[in-house]
Amino acid sequence: MKESDTLGSIVAENALAARVLQRYGMDFCCGGGKTLEEACREKGVWAAEVIREIQASKRTAANDGTDAARMKLDDLTRYIEKVHHRYTEDSTQLISRNLQRLETVHGERHPELTEIKAIFTEMTGHLAVHMKKEELMLFPYIRKLVNMGKDALGKSVFGSVASPVAAMMNDHDHEGERLQALARLTDNYRVPADGCNTYKATYAAMQELEADLHMHIHLENNVLFPGAVEMENGYKEQLPNA
Repeated sequence: MKESDTLGSIVAENALAARVLQRYGMDFCCGGGKTLEEACREKGVWAAEVIREIQASKRTAANDGTDAARMKLDDLTRYIEKVHHRYTEDSTQLISRNLQRLETVHGERHPELTEIKAIFTEMTGHLAVHMKKEELMLFPYIRKLVNMGKDALGKSVFGSVASPVAAMMNDHDHEGERLQALARLTDNYRVPADGCNTYKATYAAMQELEADLHMHIHLENNVLFPGAVEMENGYKEQLPNA
């Protein structure tokens, strides 16, 4: 690992590095193209220290045996749906209900809850549409590429896979902006002194959702999407008129 390595490539190589980068507030999903050196300079930390922690995590942290970054692309699409899409759906529903309750009970003393709820509601709606597009159009085509090879070319409604990939990555950028706004408005999910148990549970759930979305977006931006584009381009080169 080098300081010139990108955050996305670091996490793709070692999923446990995500925890270290998150602890320093480094965005490895939407900001995955940034080098470790650049990210450390922005945060005012020593890159050598971050590298040391990442290497230590690889040696000592427990691993659940799932290495999503090294799955076949068709298996990775199913993993993302089963693990990250389902978690996002369940978590956003719970948080949305709780935010409505918090605004009703605490909104007068904490007017920021109105803006938090509005941003979270917008994010939830966009995520639902985004995930359905992946599940109904993009992911099935990626599975065809894996299982049919060059015979899958032309069997999509969107032409080249690069087109929906660009749209999905643009969506990810917007979600990253919303996550940053939520972290700012909640003071990094710090519960107010007068916060009730629902307040605590809601902010904890929002923080967990943010962490899961970071890994979710990382797997797509830095592993699945570039892999699908590379695979499709390889098959196109095999065509007679390529």
